[in-house]
Order: sequence, then structure tokens, then C-alpha cells
Amino acid sequence: MAEPDYYEILGVSRGAGEDEIRKAYRRLARKYHPDLNPNNKEAERKFKQLGEAYEVLIDAEKRKAYDQFGAAGVHMGAGGGPGAGGGPGGVRYTWTSEGSPFEDVAFEAFGGATGRPESLFEEIFSRLGGAPRGRARARAGPRGVRGRDVETEITLAFEQAVRGVETSLKAQYPTGDGPARPQTISVKVPPGVRDGQRLRLRGKGGPGIGGGPPGDLYLVVRVAAHPYFRREGRDVYIDVPITVSEAALGAQVDVPTVRGRSAVRIPPGTASGARLRLRGQGVADAKTGAAGDQYCVIRIVPPKTLDDRRRSLFEELRGAGEENPRCGLPWSTP
Repeated sequence: MAEPDYYEILGVSRGAGEDEIRKAYRRLARKYHPDLNPNNKEAERKFKQLGEAYEVLIDAEKRKAYDQFGAAGVHMGAGGGPGAGGGPGGVRYTWTSEGSPFEDVAFEAFGGATGRPESLFEEIFSRLGGAPRGRARARAGPRGVRGRDVETEITLAFEQAVRGVETSLKAQYPTGDGPARPQTISVKVPPGVRDGQRLRLRGKGGPGIGGGPPGDLYLVVRVAAHPYFRREGRDVYIDVPITVSEAALGAQVDVPTVRGRSAVRIPPGTASGARLRLRGQGVADAKTGAAGDQYCVIRIVPPKTLDDRRRSLFEELRGAGEENPRCGLPWSTP
């Protein structure tokens, strides 16, 4: 069998420095990690090769022996083949659980001079969200590794975002050594949340490793469009159509708000596009309770059809010399 080329396995040149070797190993170890490639024997083989290559190339003496004599020289200098002890700091960590795909793979790769196994878990497992297999739980160190943070989206109706809502999510938490564990998570959305706002649920993210705490779950809020309300900050806007006579003579119009119906007074001579404010009828702040306002944007709607009577009245109005609304504009003619 051909001798393995450790430089080729890691994808680095023979002049590569320690940082380049370390980065290459971390990138490929994540790619071929068996927890991300279940039941993939080829991934297991490559992951084991990566560990062996890194162990040799990151150690100056072993790398020198490898460059001069190949893999055989390294094994002689180390006092045996893989699994024989040694390594940085004189410490070697291996998986020894029966049936483990990591059997006899050196874990001092991320340990630096100390050979601490926690470093491996921080680099390899911290983003996986699943627990390590076999006896690794006992070897993760007293501090453990925090689970990863998870982000997902939740869609709310406009009214739910304004008033708040209690709902639930169903999550599948990986266990690392069995089927995913389903769990229902209760979510209390505070009133006044905005589209795109992120809500954090502490401890509801990926499970911790080796006794470490779980990560957090982040919910990105998406608010569905409303058929007639629109929102800007804590203020709410609604278009209110009125007739020509209501605009000219004034009126009182019943309009919806996020808290129910309310009356808005239309002053005489109100123009189309005018904004009439209903104080305190907007979105309330979840912390202070202070509410924004609702703005009724006036839209004057002329009659679509005219009977003889109304046509006669409008012609009479025009003949009475009504004001020219274009008078005084830069583009108007005298």
C-alpha cells in the first residue's frame, strides 16, 4: 500500500506554516466529521487520516522526521504507530468506546502544548448542536462546551404583533447517538414587536456538550401585511375615503383602530392627503406602555356617476365661481 502523503491529505504545500496547517485541518475536520456524515465510511477514513496528518505536521520534530524518512521515520521516532501514546505535551487522547468511528484517533490536534481535549470540542463540536459519542462526554472536561445558537423565523398577523401573542414551536433536538428528540417550545411574543425584530429564548438552542449549557434560540419576527393598516414605528396609518361634500362641509367619520372603532372629525375644507391624528391609538411600547398615534390619511373620492340632480348642483357650484386650487402654483397660468 502506498505511503500516505500528509501534505496532500491536508491540502497544503511542504512549506506551509503552522497557522496554514491548523486552518486546513479545522476546515476539513468539520467537513468530514462523522457526526455530519453518519454511516459514511469514506468520511470516517478521511477524518482519521486528517488527524494523523495533523499530528505529524504540527509537531516540528515529527514533521522533520517525516520530511526526511516518510511515515516510517515518524513512527520510529514516536515509539510506535498511531495509538501508541506521545504527542504534544506527552498526552494523547483517543476514543476507546466499542464501535466508535474515531477509534485510535489522536485528539491532541487542537490541544496545543497542553493537549487539552476541551479545545477539540470547542473547535469541532461547538457548531454541531449534537452530543459526542461514547466516553467523550466524560473526557470533555468540567467546563463543557456551550451549545450552538439557533435562528429561525416566525410569522405573525398584524394584530398579533401589535397586541402580543402566546404561541408554540416544535423543535427537533439532535441527541448525537439516536433519533432527534422532539420538543414543543412555548413562546410569549411581547406586544409591539416589529417586522425583522429578533427575540431571544435563553437555553432553547442546541444542547450543550460534556455538561455545557445549551445555546439560545433566536426568533426573527415576520409580520404579515394588513389589508388596511400600515405601520411606521409605533404609529399606525390608514387611508380614509370621504366624499366631496364631507371634505367641503366637514363631517364625523367612524374609523377602525388597532384597539377598536373610533370617531374622527373631518374639519370643513379638508384637502385630500391631509393626516388627521388620533392620539394614543397606535402601537404600545412593551416596556413603557406608551402608545403611538393613528393617522387617518384623507382621500377625497368624487362620485363615479351623477344623476341629473347632482350634475345640476355641481354645475351650479362651478358657475358660482369656486376657488381655483391651482392658483399660485409655479406652473399655473394667470
